[in-house]
Amino acid sequence: MGPPAGDWLSERGIGETRLARVERGEITDARIERAGELVAGTVVEARLVRKQDGRGLAEMNGTPLLVEPWPRGRTEGETVALIIARQVIPERGRLRDAKARMPHAAAAAAEGPERIDARPGDLSEHGWEELIEEARSGVVAFEGGLLSIVPTPAGTTIDIDGSLPPADLARRGAAAAARAIRRLDIGGSILIDLPSLEGKAERQSAAAAFDDAFDSAAAGPFERTGVNGFGLLQVVRARRRPSLIERVQNQSLETGALDLLRRAERAVPCTKLELSAGVRIADWLEGQPALLSLLARRTGGRVTLKAAGNDPLWWGDVHAGP
Repeated sequence: MGPPAGDWLSERGIGETRLARVERGEITDARIERAGELVAGTVVEARLVRKQDGRGLAEMNGTPLLVEPWPRGRTEGETVALIIARQVIPERGRLRDAKARMPHAAAAAAEGPERIDARPGDLSEHGWEELIEEARSGVVAFEGGLLSIVPTPAGTTIDIDGSLPPADLARRGAAAAARAIRRLDIGGSILIDLPSLEGKAERQSAAAAFDDAFDSAAAGPFERTGVNGFGLLQVVRARRRPSLIERVQNQSLETGALDLLRRAERAVPCTKLELSAGVRIADWLEGQPALLSLLARRTGGRVTLKAAGNDPLWWGDVHAGP
């Protein structure tokens, strides 16, 4: 029997926690939290390093922080309390530094890392693997068409393609885009490319379909433009952490390795575990001996790791022995 509508489930694995909200047996919202990350809402002590054009740079134990806006009345070299507004974002080929600001005195008691009241559950029963494959490929199918989702430093683009008549494709595509934004935890600036629509009523209908599917009462507030004559719809929502697409595509080694450990955790009871993975994932795991030791303690088995091949799409296999 599935969880009640809107129930959050969690899997606390080795190195990461997976969270998903499930409604009628399907994942509607999801996120991944990884060990050691500086999460949004955390208050830290940091040294102000450099001011430039109303913002600047701070440093916390060697970790750079973008400070926006620059704290009023503060000077370079001072140590101040800052709240993390957006955690580090993995982009293709680089990491975008975390963003921080001064805590708001009037709201200090309410600020802090977001807490989700989740109960343990098996996310694979609700399509977690399919969701991660959508994040890896950037392709989401819906009835009558496909979404192609591409994260960029400036924002995320969602292109809609299909064989339906333009007005129908726009409505279904807008609704599918809204659901994908929630499921893949996409924040920031989002540009949706719908079919070109000449009629105002058709454009309004597509925008309404987006609103209905997004359901801001459940997913949180957002802002959007209307659909213009070229079929473009811009959406903006808070961006506090990486999307699942950024996690899976731009941290592919870490994602594949932690997924392998999660699958290995399920192979209990056993006396030995053999993990086979591509060379790069195996190398990453060999550099994280604490994670392999934790796997051995949780499963009670002796863990061995074997490198096999270089296929970047293969996240490895688990062989459990008695």
